Amino acid sequence: MDRSPVLALYDRRMREGARPDGPDARVERVGAVVRQVATAQGWNGVLWSGLDTAGADAAIAGQIAYFTGLGRAFEWKLYGHDLPVDLGRRLRGAGFVPLPEETLMIAEAADLDLDAEPPAGIRLLPVTDAAGVGLAADVHEKAFGGDASRMRDQLLARLTAGPDTIVAVVALAGDEPVSAARMELVPGTGFAGLWGGGTVEAWRGRGVYRALVAHRARAAVERGYRYLQVDASARSRPILERLGFQSLTTTTPYTYTPPAA
Repeated sequence: MDRSPVLALYDRRMREGARPDGPDARVERVGAVVRQVATAQGWNGVLWSGLDTAGADAAIAGQIAYFTGLGRAFEWKLYGHDLPVDLGRRLRGAGFVPLPEETLMIAEAADLDLDAEPPAGIRLLPVTDAAGVGLAADVHEKAFGGDASRMRDQLLARLTAGPDTIVAVVALAGDEPVSAARMELVPGTGFAGLWGGGTVEAWRGRGVYRALVAHRARAAVERGYRYLQVDASARSRPILERLGFQSLTTTTPYTYTPPAA
């Protein structure tokens, strides 16, 4: 895979040409900024910007004013190749807080090892209803900590409004959910995003995550998608590299919370 043209394609189709990620969201293009506006339970933030040094601070201030007016916390999703080169510094100076850096990794779905099977004692259950969403949320809370109610609401809304744009799966050990993940499909782009992959601690390092990647890759190929995309944590990056994913750039979520939010 030639990384530079694939990254340019990703920017053009998935960021600059972004589409709403749920039924209660909309994408707006304001000057050199593309943002998503959703309910307080959804994802609000900046997906893409084509800024230069002269206009960056004004654009940042404009987004702060807009989302503050809505009373919403929001995220500026900054990629390592975004301009100006000091955009991260400017965001911090405006009051944004950076979260841990991740790596944008992409693979051609058909090139991956699609025969990876779950380890002994594990079966995969497609998530198609509220009961399955509950199992996925249970895994999320155990694997990552915190409250998964927001994730539960978003996944259920996506399954209800656009079931052809989401593939979710839970790994069960007996009747106990031990891992879960989803894949978001964006028709017409060629890209499918892998999200939410989490495994409870007792089952890590045993091939469950790998099996969930293979399961979703097969589903992507069956639906005609060429590329799989992941914002990989430091923990998942080595696994994905072994599977054949390539690192294209970094991505860092910068979060801003208005005083009244």
